[in-house]
Amino acid sequence: MNDDAKQPFMSHLEELRKRLIRSFLAVGVAFCGAFYFAKDLFNLLMRPLLKVLPKGQTLIFTGLTEMFFTYLKAAFVAGVLIASPVIFYQAWKFIAPGLYRNEKRYILPFVISSTILFVGGALFGYFIVFPYGFQFFLGYQTNLIRAMPSVKEYFSLATMLLLAFGIVYELPVVMFFLTKIGIVTVPFLKKNRKYAILISFIVGAILTPPDPGTQCMMAIPLIALYEIGIIVARFARPVKKKDEEEEEEGEEEEKKKKKEKKEKNKDKENYRKNY
Repeated sequence: MNDDAKQPFMSHLEELRKRLIRSFLAVGVAFCGAFYFAKDLFNLLMRPLLKVLPKGQTLIFTGLTEMFFTYLKAAFVAGVLIASPVIFYQAWKFIAPGLYRNEKRYILPFVISSTILFVGGALFGYFIVFPYGFQFFLGYQTNLIRAMPSVKEYFSLATMLLLAFGIVYELPVVMFFLTKIGIVTVPFLKKNRKYAILISFIVGAILTPPDPGTQCMMAIPLIALYEIGIIVARFARPVKKKDEEEEEEGEEEEKKKKKEKKEKNKDKENYRKNY
C-alpha cells in the first residue's frame, strides 16, 4: 500500500476513533445519571414477568454481588437507550463526507427516524413480546415443578430481546443507505422479497426464545419493515464515485465549450452576411 492510499485510510480510522470516543462519552454520562435510578429501572424491567408469575413467586439471586452488577448493567442499557440520538448523530457524521452537499441535510431525519425505530422496537418487545413469551414459558410449571427465575438469567434474556428488537427495527434505515451507496436497488429488493421473508423467520428463530409465537412476533414486523424499507429506498439517490463525477463534469465542460464555439461561429457568419 502506497503513502497516498495509507493517508485516507488513516484519516478514516482517526475519524472513526473520534466518533466512537464521543459516543462512549455520551453513554458514560447517561449511565451515570441512570445509575441513580438503577433499582427503579430494574423493577420496571421485571414488571412483565411479575405480572405473569403465580402469586407469592418472585425472582431470586444466588451470588452476593449479583444484584449490584445487575443494577450496573441496567444503568448501562438505559444509558445506551438515552444516548442513542448522540450515537446515531456520530454515525451520520462519520458517513456524511461520502454524501452530496444537499444530502447532508438529512441528518435530522436520520437521527430522529433511527432513534424512533430503535426505541420503538424495544418498546414493542417490552409491551407485546414479553408478556406472551413469559406466559408461554411459565406454562410448563406443574404442582411438582415451580419456576424460580434468577435475576441474572432474566436480565440477560430481557436485555437481549430489547436490544434485538431495537436493532432489527433499524432495517428501513439500513436499506435506505444500502440503496444510496449502490449495493442494492429497489428492483433487486422487490425481486428478493421471498428470501427476505425466509431470512426474517430465521432471524426471529435465532434472536428470540424457541417458541413459534415469539418468533412470529419478530418475523412479522421484520417483513413489514422490509416493505417500508422498499418504499423508503425509492427516495435514495445512489452516491456516485468521485471519478464518475469528474468524468461527467468533464463532459459537461466539453459540451459547454462546443456550444460557445458554435455560438461564436454563428456570430461570425451573421457578421459576414450583414457586412
